[in-house]
Amino acid sequence: MSTLTAQSTIRSVLERARTGHEDIIDDETLDDLVASVERSLYDGVDADERDEGIVGELTARIERHPAYDDAAARVARRKHFRAVTGEDPPGDGWALPADEDGRVDDTADLDDDYADAYRESFVEGIEEGVRADVIDERLLTYDLDEMAAAIRPERDERFDHIAVDTLAQRYFLDDDGDPLELPQAFWMRVAMGIALREPVDDRPERAREFYELLSTLRFVHSSPTLFHAGTTHPQLASCYVTTVPDDLEGIFDAYKSHAKLSKWSGGLGTDWTPVRASGSLIESTGVESTGTVPFLKISNDVTAAINRSGKRRGAACAYMEPWHLDFPDFLDLKRNTGDERRRTHDMNTAAWVPDLFMKRVQADEQWTLFSPDEVPGLHEAHGEEFEELYREYEAKADAGELRQYERVDAADLWRDTLTRLFETGHPWITFKDACNVRSPQDHAGTIRSSNLCTEITLNTSTDETAVCNLGSVNLSEHVDEDGIEREKLESTVETAMRMLDNVVDLNFYPTDRSERSNMEHRPIGLGMMGFHEALIEQRTPMNGEEAVAFADEVSELVAYNAILTSSKLAAERGTYDSYEGSKWDRGLLPQDTVELLEDERGREVDVEVSERLDWERVREHVAEHGMRNSNTMAVAPTATISTIAGTSASIEPLYSNLYVKSNMSGDFTVVNDDLVADLAERDLWTDEVRDRIKFHDGSVQEIGEIPEELRELYRTAFEVDPRHQLRLSAARGVWIDQSQSHNVFFPETDGSLLADVYETAWDLGLKTTYYLRTLGASQFEKSTLDMSEYGRTQTKERGGDVADGDGSASDESADADGDRDDGDLPSVEDPTCDACQ
Repeated sequence: MSTLTAQSTIRSVLERARTGHEDIIDDETLDDLVASVERSLYDGVDADERDEGIVGELTARIERHPAYDDAAARVARRKHFRAVTGEDPPGDGWALPADEDGRVDDTADLDDDYADAYRESFVEGIEEGVRADVIDERLLTYDLDEMAAAIRPERDERFDHIAVDTLAQRYFLDDDGDPLELPQAFWMRVAMGIALREPVDDRPERAREFYELLSTLRFVHSSPTLFHAGTTHPQLASCYVTTVPDDLEGIFDAYKSHAKLSKWSGGLGTDWTPVRASGSLIESTGVESTGTVPFLKISNDVTAAINRSGKRRGAACAYMEPWHLDFPDFLDLKRNTGDERRRTHDMNTAAWVPDLFMKRVQADEQWTLFSPDEVPGLHEAHGEEFEELYREYEAKADAGELRQYERVDAADLWRDTLTRLFETGHPWITFKDACNVRSPQDHAGTIRSSNLCTEITLNTSTDETAVCNLGSVNLSEHVDEDGIEREKLESTVETAMRMLDNVVDLNFYPTDRSERSNMEHRPIGLGMMGFHEALIEQRTPMNGEEAVAFADEVSELVAYNAILTSSKLAAERGTYDSYEGSKWDRGLLPQDTVELLEDERGREVDVEVSERLDWERVREHVAEHGMRNSNTMAVAPTATISTIAGTSASIEPLYSNLYVKSNMSGDFTVVNDDLVADLAERDLWTDEVRDRIKFHDGSVQEIGEIPEELRELYRTAFEVDPRHQLRLSAARGVWIDQSQSHNVFFPETDGSLLADVYETAWDLGLKTTYYLRTLGASQFEKSTLDMSEYGRTQTKERGGDVADGDGSASDESADADGDRDDGDLPSVEDPTCDACQ
């Protein structure tokens, strides 16, 4: 290719890619881009390398304006089109203008040649996938031309560059490395796969209904469902929760199940409390047990050995109650010092905390550690039953009837737990009694732990592996400046619940125990994402009381329709097998269980319960028809699928307004489009303001030129009081029958202040918390919280690290004077597991 021809091609691609953004990427900028791309290439470069060069030059400028992100995404999609079809996209349809709000115009006219080629590629991809034994042959029973006609290629414009790259590298199907899917073909394949549960005659219509929801990003399944729907191995479930028995054969059976579940992309939560403690007697051999730690080390190595479906390495979380004699050693599992044979760096840990422990911490009383083989029934009990049994075992210890036990100060053990949490990010803090007392399935056993991401609260036993199937409603697609678009949200929830219920029947189960459990109880977890973006759309700051009211209102609306839809599905398909005797059967809904928790604790839970909707209609429907699903709601982290949807993760505040996100696909600059639009409208999106935002790690709090109302609206994760974020989760938690993956963003450098945050979580009745995110000692600390309530104020320092909940840190260099290099941006890493994401 001659230099002139190469330059012409580069210019032509960039001309089309900047469509709708000519005011930002003007002719002078275009000339600079062309010249920069030319300098980065060599003679004879092929089309893929040329487009990679163009994308590289565009992404390097994303921090200047989101227009560069849009342009990069378009070129990346063009490159992927060529990878799938072998040709450049015909015509100009690969880059459509967006409306004034940056949303694609779904009524825009597509280039006919491009649309035809796109739809033809979908048909060919399904047929090729079946021939390659990648795609379920039942997808050929659809009229593929009819399904292709329903595809809307223009909706590709909804994907930004990080979404395109993530999808292409990890989600689109391929045949031995040759990609089979374009973005809308991917959504349609998932929709058709999920519709296979429907009667044959209804499948096409349901598939189109499901496609509409997915392709408009109103609802997105969790990653395993997106990976495998419609394939020959449809492992669609997100989470598995297991209990390890107290015998050698059972422990090694647990490792085998662990490996099989991980192989197909499942994230694992594993209950290790039943395994006897170090020093306990093994009667069959007459020797003392080595305790749980050596077995946890093996579990860690199994986790590290598994590459889940080629997508990510295995991921698991071990749970233990704090009365276990091995609990002090359990706290040290993630430390970077000490005997490496007693460390589990590849596995997460969580404390399964009973209310009695928290009461004794607050009363400054003693706490007793036992070996579970000497205190039968304690792990299975909760609430008042647990407290009575625990005191009985303490009396037995005092009477010399137990072989081993240890007395400690409850406050000291709590302090040690939080110290390890602050140092290593583990163990996560979860609350046993809130999970069990409020469980709809209290008649069917005990919740012994949560899952990998702490949002699943399902019964397990040594004979039963709990399974949950997840997906999330994108709240940012269901609000406008006037509030919630109620009818749209109701419609989304109704369809999403049907899709999730279908997953139960379609799922490939790696173990018999998981299949039996899921078919008997049929739990699903409808969650939410885009919470912060939804607040921004309504011009509501997250740090205020209006945000709490919105959290309450929108969660009630989602729960109302989720429960009603599950009951409607029961009328159509039958109730789940273990329905009789459940709280649903006894007329108790999630909001009714807050009072039950108060009764068990003997104290108020500091959260308001107030019904706005006609819940009597739901109660009557459930009483008449029952429920299709034992559980209906769970708020997962959504780090990956929210990236695909281009919205804020789960229920979290925005990490930063300008930062680098790292995942296994690479490093991506992320700029807050809404902030840029607001500042540009006020002529404030200037080089100087942008540099100052970079200097302040993506924060706008110390930039006086920015109006106060915008500074409040665009507070980031560490600028919203962590206790206020807990109140938001408490408001949501009233309506949720499972739990929420609540990350704690702690803006202080003194770990001793953590107790206030986690005791607040318990006081508010939260069931679980997830990662602890902290700022390093030398990280910028913005003076935006009233930290005097914690007993001190924040300081300002320059440079430093941002430590994440896994104890890792994102390096952010500073120059010799402590000033930030203008090229540096704060960074955050996606979680290592995307089972719930």
